[in-house]
Amino acid sequence: MKILVSDSLSEEGLSILKESGFDVVVKTGLSEDELVKEIKGVDALVIRSGTQVTARVIEAADKLKIIGRAGVGVDNVDVEAATKKGIIVSNTPDGNTLSAAEHTFAMLMSMARNIPQACASLRADKWERNKFMGVELNKKVFGVVGLGRIGAEVAKRAQAFGMTILGYDPFVSEERAKSMGIQLTTVEDICRRADFITVHTPLTKETTNLINKNMFDVMKKNARIINCARGGIINEEDLADAVESGKIAGAAIDVFIKEPPTGSRLLKSDKIIVTPHLGASTVEAQINVAIDIAHEIINVLNGEGAKSAVNIPSVRPEVMAVISPYLKLAETTGKIAGTLIGTGYNKIELSYQGEIAGKDTRTITLAALKGVLQTAVGAGVNYVNAPGLAKSRGIDVSEKKSESSDEYSSVFTLTLFGSNKSTSVSGTVVGNDIKIIQIDKNRIDVFPSAYMIFADHINKPNVIGPCCQVLGQNNINISGMQVGHVKIGEPTIMVISVDSSVPEDVLKKLTAIDGVLSAKIVGI
Repeated sequence: MKILVSDSLSEEGLSILKESGFDVVVKTGLSEDELVKEIKGVDALVIRSGTQVTARVIEAADKLKIIGRAGVGVDNVDVEAATKKGIIVSNTPDGNTLSAAEHTFAMLMSMARNIPQACASLRADKWERNKFMGVELNKKVFGVVGLGRIGAEVAKRAQAFGMTILGYDPFVSEERAKSMGIQLTTVEDICRRADFITVHTPLTKETTNLINKNMFDVMKKNARIINCARGGIINEEDLADAVESGKIAGAAIDVFIKEPPTGSRLLKSDKIIVTPHLGASTVEAQINVAIDIAHEIINVLNGEGAKSAVNIPSVRPEVMAVISPYLKLAETTGKIAGTLIGTGYNKIELSYQGEIAGKDTRTITLAALKGVLQTAVGAGVNYVNAPGLAKSRGIDVSEKKSESSDEYSSVFTLTLFGSNKSTSVSGTVVGNDIKIIQIDKNRIDVFPSAYMIFADHINKPNVIGPCCQVLGQNNINISGMQVGHVKIGEPTIMVISVDSSVPEDVLKKLTAIDGVLSAKIVGI
């Protein structure tokens, strides 16, 4: 497999990629046209912030499985186009966390004590002690907008300086914030009450211009604001107006809408400290993100899961340890249900019962969709493109959760609905093994094997024996069998585990047996 590295990457990361046995090609500074040519035949693309991975580039990719960003921001990647094509987009959220947090705090302290301005004054042979009177951080109110990894680290450091922390993050619970010593509130309330404000959100439609004229209008006159996240979260023109008019006391900016910010008003005020996007510019961060993305790339190319994909749910390691067998269960039930119903379904219902209902089930849902859709679309379905494929086919996906379960600690059920038909498959996890416990109304007890025959039949004598005879005559070894328990004369299902795939002509022979209604093979 081929890996293209199109931006500079530390030698530590490159060494890991090269030692993996893959073909590693380093070509930096490529234009869009050049990248369109180079991307053909590439399985993994490694970038930093310089490479623009446009929809055109993604369309030209014929083998690409993953785009790995050594860093956090992925606004230089058309994630939507990648998702539609089933390409994973991963970043390295942990590698530069401490560097970004420390730079934020350096900006905070420099702003509070006017350090850059005082340094420039002294270099100009001036001694202006009174001009650069600063303020203490102790007992000040610090507003942190965005309590992800970096925001949380900044808040922790601010607490060590005796600051009171206000926080905003729609994805952080009251309990989590309380455990961090942070009072959750709104962005507007932070702007009203805080002496210092820092932003640590991604740049999205919702966060673009999040801090604007309306927010500056409610700030204290001694308020100061920091942006070491992404350019555009703070409206730059509104910020310049607020500082120049004296509405706020100052700002510290490391990121800009356009970089480099040639001609920006933010560069002209001595009340605004600026740095050229240095948040992740430490020796340690550059090494960390390179190592992290190298391991991510290798894992994905080796068929393992992506740990930090931005276009599929990322799961903490301790959570993954719990849900991992349920991923296999969900995909297996999806393959079984999809094979049994065939075509014509327009709704997928997923039911989580028992302990599993209280877990993060987003990835389990993706596994279920992958399993179902692979029976209709083929092997090209993955966790990334499965939701989009379901939507494009008009398939509604719904979930039900209940933390009670009668017989097992956890039960997962997948049901497919068509206009005049449905099929349902339920399973559970025993230790780390998955078990199918029910198909439609038939209770069974099957530990799935690589190949299984599902035969709908009438429960009557002289059905099971002839089925076994047909398989034996065709040199197909049976490793196990389960039959749904119903009254004689009623329809039920037979699950036959076999050691190899079963040709279509053999399935037809099974269906020709008196009492057998259908016979289908499922490969897990």
